[in-house]
Amino acid sequence: MKLIYKGKTKDVYEAENNCVLLKFKDDVTGEDGVFDPGANTVGLTIAGAGQSGIRMTTYFFEKLEEKGIPTHFVESTIEEATMLVKSAEMFGNGLEVICRYRAVGSFLKRYGAYCEEGQQLNAFVEVTLKDDDRNDPPINKDGLAQLNLLTEDEYDTLTTLTKQISNVVKEELAEKGLELYDIKLEFGRDHNGELMLIDEISGGNMRAYQNGAPVAPLEMEKFLFQ
Repeated sequence: MKLIYKGKTKDVYEAENNCVLLKFKDDVTGEDGVFDPGANTVGLTIAGAGQSGIRMTTYFFEKLEEKGIPTHFVESTIEEATMLVKSAEMFGNGLEVICRYRAVGSFLKRYGAYCEEGQQLNAFVEVTLKDDDRNDPPINKDGLAQLNLLTEDEYDTLTTLTKQISNVVKEELAEKGLELYDIKLEFGRDHNGELMLIDEISGGNMRAYQNGAPVAPLEMEKFLFQ
């Protein structure tokens, strides 16, 4: 198949019927060999991360489908770490939407003068532009609308979907004794112009803790399917 895009954690290939194939890698984002779901560089390679990512993503996307939440998921092949998905129209060069339940990571770096590490947050949603050269700058509703990336109504839909999706993940992890601290999601438009969740939901794009201690990405899968 024709390679469309070579990404940090997955490659994208052309497929039939207005779909693309995602090939998950064993690379995860981070800095200086330390995993960080909010980082915009590959920090380390973890053997088995690709299959773990596709397994968790399949599980959560099927859960969302049951609840009527729109996603790009069509089908997956766990053994090959691939996922067939609907083609999506990006917002500019892409947006990342983070839902935060605890003050950690980049949130703590920015707002540490006004909060303590691990302080509880009420599903705080922030949007950043995917732009490595500018270190993924945060942007608000007004900025997105004025730059013609999202309409104000689309932004409201985006934040509503983000909270719904994040709460599904949070509740599923809680049943396994894990607490979701934050999660990074991506969205696009389908062929009808409607918003849908794209990319993945895996240990590589969230932080989860058990009794105050961080749980590694591959360990999350073990908790989920034990």
